[in-house]
Amino acid sequence: MSKMESNKGKDEGSRGRGSKKVGKGGPRSGKFKPRSSDKSKGDSKNYQGFKKKKGTPLPKFSEDVRLNKFLSNAGICSRREADVLISTGVVSVNGEIVTEMGYKVKPTDNVKYDGISINPDTKRYVLLNKPKDFVVSMDDPWGRKTVMNLIVNACKERVFPVGRMGKDTTGLLLFTNDGDMEQKLTHPKFKASKIFHVTLDKNLEPEDLAKLTAGLYVDDAMFSAKDASFIKGKTNREVGIEIQSNKNNIVKLMFGKLGYEVVQIDRVQYAGLTKKDLPRGNYRHLTEKEVAFLKMS
Repeated sequence: MSKMESNKGKDEGSRGRGSKKVGKGGPRSGKFKPRSSDKSKGDSKNYQGFKKKKGTPLPKFSEDVRLNKFLSNAGICSRREADVLISTGVVSVNGEIVTEMGYKVKPTDNVKYDGISINPDTKRYVLLNKPKDFVVSMDDPWGRKTVMNLIVNACKERVFPVGRMGKDTTGLLLFTNDGDMEQKLTHPKFKASKIFHVTLDKNLEPEDLAKLTAGLYVDDAMFSAKDASFIKGKTNREVGIEIQSNKNNIVKLMFGKLGYEVVQIDRVQYAGLTKKDLPRGNYRHLTEKEVAFLKMS
């Protein structure tokens, strides 16, 4: 298991690699310096939390998009609902009714729904440092606070959270109206890296630390951390762990499998983005370099 070393002075926010220390109550943003850890001799490289299976290909960032996706990105409806609208003949492109499924439109095309022109949204990418007690949902039937309350003034376009995060989990959460970007970041083949600062109910035994990277069976499937280490200057209750799986609550499930309860979990890095200069509860827009990095990764 390779050690997680800190990378001082390097701004990952603009270059896609690096880390920066943050204040009390949070981890050192980026990767972690281990105090001690045992290397596992198991074949951990064979498992990365995904079963080998065929699936949808990674998206290609083309200017031409399917008509149903165009309607969905514009906030008209979902893609499935857009297929129904297209089949009923209420959508036109450059003055011609289009009923063909899979029809692609160009940025210069004039698309109308029910006679009204549709302007595609400008692509937005908003990074939030999520605090506790906010539900990751567009709205909540029980009236709880959602992350949308925190970014309501971020942009006029309607953006959506990428992936899932527990109500009590803190840290980085990305929002976008770019369907291709959302699909890529959540696609198993992309393996978006997520680094967490985890606080446990008791000290983690070194042999259990090694098991995290060697692999554990959770819900009848093998999952493993890409890396895991104790955090320098902290007790063995605090662990840095890097995960590439998109399975919901996988960090808590893995520690639970070993007999530990997760008291606090903070996502300090997501797909190369860090919390640098982003206080808890605040958001910022990604730079052009960061967007380009995510598309090219």
